[in-house]
Amino acid sequence: MSMRVSNSSRYETAISTLQARQAEMSRAQMQMTSGKRVNLPSDDPTAAARAERAFISQQRITAEQRSVSVSRNAMALVESGLGQAGDLLQSARESLLASGNGTYSAGERKALAVQLTQLRGQLLAVANQTDGAGGFIFGGQGTNSQPFLDSPAGVVFGGTGGQGQLSVSEQMPTSVDGEALWLSIRSGNGVFVTDAAATNTGSGYIAPGGVVDPSLLTGGTYDVTFSVAAGVTTYTVNPTGQTGNYIDGGTITVDGMALKFGGAPADGDVFNITPSTVDLDPFEALDRAIAVLNNPNANKGAVAQAVSNGVRDVDAAMSQFQAARSVAGATLSRLDSIDDRNQDRDLWAKSVQSDAEDLDMVQAVSDFQNKQTSYQAALQSYSMVQSMSLFDYLK
Repeated sequence: MSMRVSNSSRYETAISTLQARQAEMSRAQMQMTSGKRVNLPSDDPTAAARAERAFISQQRITAEQRSVSVSRNAMALVESGLGQAGDLLQSARESLLASGNGTYSAGERKALAVQLTQLRGQLLAVANQTDGAGGFIFGGQGTNSQPFLDSPAGVVFGGTGGQGQLSVSEQMPTSVDGEALWLSIRSGNGVFVTDAAATNTGSGYIAPGGVVDPSLLTGGTYDVTFSVAAGVTTYTVNPTGQTGNYIDGGTITVDGMALKFGGAPADGDVFNITPSTVDLDPFEALDRAIAVLNNPNANKGAVAQAVSNGVRDVDAAMSQFQAARSVAGATLSRLDSIDDRNQDRDLWAKSVQSDAEDLDMVQAVSDFQNKQTSYQAALQSYSMVQSMSLFDYLK
C-alpha cells in the first residue's frame, strides 16, 4: 500500500521547518545581543530560578550594606565626639589644677571659673552632636530634640535610654546610650566618695583615697572628725571609734580604705566617706568646682577640696569616655569585617547568577552560525518544494 503526499502537505512542512529555523536563529541572535543565555524563564526554568535566588540575595546584601554604611558613619561620629569630649575634659583638668595654686587671688580663680564654664558649654555641645540625618549620636533610641537639656538643677537627659540598632542579627548601632554614658558615671574613686562638710572652717582637705584590702570593705558610711587642742590635732573615725594624731599629708587606714588628708583642719571639721554610686556626670562635677571658684569668700580648705574633687570626678569621666571610645573603635572594626564579608557574599551571588544566565559568547557565535546555516538550508528546501508543481512540468 502506497501513501500519497500532497503538495499542500509538503508546503506546510517546509514552512514549519523554515519558521522553526528562523525562530531558533532569532533566539540565538537575541541571546548574543543581551549577552544572556536565559532571557525568559521558559529558556531554562531551573537556571532562571537559580539566577532569581542569586539576584534576591544581592538585593538583601545591598540593603545590609546601606545599614553598615549608616552605622559606620554614626560610630565614627561617636568615636570622634568622645575624643573631643576627652580633650575638653583634659583642658578642664588643667584649669582645675591651676586654680589650686594657693597664691591665686579670688579674681584669678574667677577667671579660671570662666574658662571652666566655657569648656562646660563646649562639652554640652558635643553631647548634643547630630548625626547629619536629623538624629543625635548620643540620643539613645531616639529623640526629636536635643537629648541633653541644661536646667537649673543640672543637665538632664530628654531622650529615650538605650542604643539604636539597625539589625538585630549583626547589631549595627546607629547611636549610643547617652544617658548611661554621660550621666551615669561611677562617683568617687569607684568604690567610695570622699568629701568635706560644708561647715568646715580649716584649710584641710581629703583626697580621693584608695582601696588597700578589698576583703575588709563594708560598703558603709564613715566620717572623720578633727579636734584641735593645745596645738595638737587629733582625729576620730566614726563609727569605728578609731583615733590618732593627725599628720599633714598622712594616710588613715580604715576597713580596707586608705584615706589621705592634707592642710590644716580646724577644730570640729568633719570629712565624710560614703559608698560610690552611678550618678556622676561631668557637668555636675564642673558646676561644683565653678561654684567654689566663683565664691570670693571660699577659704583655702574649700578651694583645695573643690580642686581635689573636681580632678577626681573629671578623671572618672575621662576614664568612662575612653572606655566607650574603645568600644566604638571595636564596633568600627567589626563593621569593616561585615563589609568585607558582604562584599564576598555579593561577589559569590553575582557569580552564581552569571553561571546560571550568562552566555558563552564563543559557543553562542558557533551556534548562531550553525542555526544560520540550517535556516538557509530550510529556505532552499522550501524554494525547491515550491517549484514542485504540475504546471512546471506542463511548460
